[in-house]
Amino acid sequence: MRNPPGTLVSALALVIFLVLSFAASATGILFGPGDWYDSLERPFFAPPNWLFGPAWTLFYTLMAIGAMLAWRQVGLRSAALGWWFVQLVLNALWTVIFFGLQSPGLALLEITLMWIAILICLLQFRRVSKAAFWFMLPYLGWVTFAWILNAGFWWLN
Repeated sequence: MRNPPGTLVSALALVIFLVLSFAASATGILFGPGDWYDSLERPFFAPPNWLFGPAWTLFYTLMAIGAMLAWRQVGLRSAALGWWFVQLVLNALWTVIFFGLQSPGLALLEITLMWIAILICLLQFRRVSKAAFWFMLPYLGWVTFAWILNAGFWWLN
């Protein structure tokens, strides 16, 4: 552990982590759902499309706060932040695979890897900052639901 940086530096770090988190969501702009997604048979438990924007906004914000809290304790060159970046890349990649390649099966494999990376990140965060762990935990819950939803789309289509 290191001495946590001051408030101004932490605020700047939070802004950077927010930018990184929301940059991952940019793949949703490049590879939006579109007509292909609208033509798919939806699992009965699929939430309405309007829910995904607010939900992901919340989760990307919580992810950024968690990353900033972990960073305050261990810095950027740590296993905890390394796994945070890995899961973030996998998060962005899922959209490309599911919507861009229109491949729910391949996306199901990829989201499995993402779930594992998030779990490892959470375990790393728990070691360095309990608060960082709690900020990331809802994201794992949402991705667990997203895995089930992805499996439903794959099964039905």
